[in-house]
Amino acid sequence: MIDLLVVGGGPAGLATAVHGALAGLEVVVAEPRPTPVDKACGEGLMPAAVRALAGLGVAPEGRAFHGIRYLEAAGGRAAEARFRSGHGLGVRRTVLHAALAARAAELGVRVLPLRVGPVDVGPHAVRAAGLTARHLVAADGLHSPVRRSLGLHRPPPPGRSARYGLRRHYPVAPWCGSVEVHWSARAEAYVTPLGPELVGVALLTCDRAPFDEQLARFPLLAARLPAGAGTAVRGAGPLHQQVRARVAGRALLVGDAAGYLDALTGEGLSVALACADALVHCVRTGRPEAYERAWRRASRSYRLLTGALLWARQRPVLAPRIVPLAARLPRVFEAGVNLLA
Repeated sequence: MIDLLVVGGGPAGLATAVHGALAGLEVVVAEPRPTPVDKACGEGLMPAAVRALAGLGVAPEGRAFHGIRYLEAAGGRAAEARFRSGHGLGVRRTVLHAALAARAAELGVRVLPLRVGPVDVGPHAVRAAGLTARHLVAADGLHSPVRRSLGLHRPPPPGRSARYGLRRHYPVAPWCGSVEVHWSARAEAYVTPLGPELVGVALLTCDRAPFDEQLARFPLLAARLPAGAGTAVRGAGPLHQQVRARVAGRALLVGDAAGYLDALTGEGLSVALACADALVHCVRTGRPEAYERAWRRASRSYRLLTGALLWARQRPVLAPRIVPLAARLPRVFEAGVNLLA
């Protein structure tokens, strides 16, 4: 019998599979899409994620960055915090996915082109897509069908403004050694160095409008980018996804499928990698029920800091003060950045 059936072969699912294989488990990944899979994301790995990948034996090619820089969209104040330990890495999503897939294959993980439908969770095994496993891991993304089929999805509260992400690449040399976060009244623009002549620009916003229209709200950034030279736009959202629990008997959730708050602090992959490690530990030691507490512990700093920043961002009185406060309180800003680094 398969020890671990992972539904979803993105970075969270593959990291779980690699952790499982390194722990001596037989792991199968169900993923109908061919490798590599692209996705709308900021593509900036914080130092914690870089260290976690190294622990898995994964070292994707990318461009190092050394901190986070906040800027007001129309110019004026700015604040920069450097990482105290290690560096971040700007990595194309496809490059990261390919590196994780190669490591999983090296360890003997089978990836089957299966689309998983109904999941039958029994007292001793889980059955899905014609396979039987001791445990199933749902790593099937932000809008996880497995999460919904298990009754673990929680609808968003009424009145909450949904946030969306849009991403595009530009063939231009990076001009900053940090990830830049430009703040406008209703959106943020994240600029990540990805290579000698490549940057990624990700927009986070509540507004449903074309990329170029939203980019125009960041005049200093728009002036640095070659008009008409960007790649196709990829989008994702709504970002905020609530979950009733991360464990349902022998089925467990990881990555975006386990619940998602916002991409505002860029910590999604760091949290996913830490939780993949915790999940495999709980399964290997025969205590899958302990994963709920382990998930909360591994994601606590991310949830607290992202939640507080998102709360301020959504209040018209406080949102314009975020960058000025970061500039006025550099030690506080640096501490916040390094809390998640």
